[in-house]
Amino acid sequence: MNILKIVNGKVEFRAKTGALIRTFNHGKAILADINSAQDKILITYDNGKVELRRETGALITTIVSSKAVDARFSGNDILVRFSTGKAELRRETGGLIRTLS
Repeated sequence: MNILKIVNGKVEFRAKTGALIRTFNHGKAILADINSAQDKILITYDNGKVELRRETGALITTIVSSKAVDARFSGNDILVRFSTGKAELRRETGGLIRTLS
């Protein structure tokens, strides 16, 4: 199982031994999560943007463009929490499933 580590706003993708595989440097990251298949990575940036990326670093889609403070995988879906206290469950395509309050 690979590991994600945030160092100075960069997301480091590391092997379970700790060896660096790749660095994602597309903004100042505050949180990162990896799915159970280890092939997709969610990155939450300090400006509230959430991106879904492949393990290669390629952008799949932007899930939300602002106000997010946390995004995590929930099975095949994505749970995004906002600075307003609201939460949303979204598909991997970014489509809204439901709003949670």
